[in-house]
Amino acid sequence: MPLFRPIHHTFAPHVNAGYVLRTLALLLKPWKWREGPERETLRAALARQYDADVSLFASGREALVALFRSLKSPDHAEVIVQAYTCVVVPNAMLAAGMHPVYADVEAETLNLDPADVERRLTPRTRAVICQHTFGIPADTHKLRALCDRYGLLLIEDCAHILPDDQGPATIGKDGDFLLLSFGRDKAISGITGGAILSRRPAVSVQLRAEEGAATALSLFRIKRLLLYPLVYAVARPLYGIGLGKALLILARAIGALVPILTSAEKNGTMSPTLHTLPNACAALALAELHRLKAINDHRRRLTALYLTETYKLQATGYRLSIPKAVHPDLPLQKFPLFVKDAERIRRALKQKNIHLQDGWSGCVICPPGSAMEHECYVPGSDPAAEAAAGQILSLPTHPTMTEKLASELVRELSGILDRQKK
Repeated sequence: MPLFRPIHHTFAPHVNAGYVLRTLALLLKPWKWREGPERETLRAALARQYDADVSLFASGREALVALFRSLKSPDHAEVIVQAYTCVVVPNAMLAAGMHPVYADVEAETLNLDPADVERRLTPRTRAVICQHTFGIPADTHKLRALCDRYGLLLIEDCAHILPDDQGPATIGKDGDFLLLSFGRDKAISGITGGAILSRRPAVSVQLRAEEGAATALSLFRIKRLLLYPLVYAVARPLYGIGLGKALLILARAIGALVPILTSAEKNGTMSPTLHTLPNACAALALAELHRLKAINDHRRRLTALYLTETYKLQATGYRLSIPKAVHPDLPLQKFPLFVKDAERIRRALKQKNIHLQDGWSGCVICPPGSAMEHECYVPGSDPAAEAAAGQILSLPTHPTMTEKLASELVRELSGILDRQKK
């Protein structure tokens, strides 16, 4: 029998009762939607935490465009990025006149393979952007040494993880720049928003100019963003009886929800126009930053639970694996499990109201259906990334995923694997 409450990756994963109340309070204060003190408070908090200059924009992808523009590189300068990444990363490079070059990943981390990065370098290479995939730390020490040897910039993509006083200690230490995203399913969420943290003073000046020239989002768009937590808070508990899905379809049809990705972005085109971070979204992100330790500890508990259950399944003969770098102290954004017939298992779980399609399955430029040819990716060029994308079954660790739901997920998964063995 399907679960009444859905298990998911994407149904407002940060939206709990506190998040709804904060959003309702902001909806009642439209004069604080665009401007207010929370944006500068967020900037100051990030600057203190990471010892860097902070520039804020309406999304992580816009922040990345601002950074690439600020580097003042020649046209078509190259940036090394890992295969198995989100389409918005190469889109931002292309929108800024730069060219993505893909390097393969290490199977044990799902992050850049430093040796393959070195093989992909050319005289046009300007920077390397490393992604801490799902919260698994990339080997930034090796990448830092490589960048120093070749005179390159290192950009750390911290969208999936922000460290707290328990770690991971290496995150955010070695990069010339850090990319943060405050999107709906990221380490912390402001519904939208992003930041570039710069440790290069000359580039910081250019970034401040980019932020100063950015335009404000319309009040109507900000209102639509603020409706997102409320719509999902109502729809989520009704999803098991079909009403939740109908409500979401209706909300999208009448324009009450802002899509995470536009059709143009999936096809490799991004607008070069930059927008300022709305103060309302900064307020939500700031509240999450204050709760970072609690959010990360929750993720650690679920990581440890999944890890323990995976070891039990392996011990009883199930054929599944996890990256070797995963350990119980990591606050993973999601738990990566590799299984045979991952897509068939996702379809079977969906019948149980368990929705594990997170956009990172079955594709090296995520989400599925992104126009890889427009992103300059050549199929077959990164075999480890392609193998991982085809076999991954990610398990949720977000703030609204309870330990009880995680145990129910493991139980349903075990039943499917039992039938697969027979």
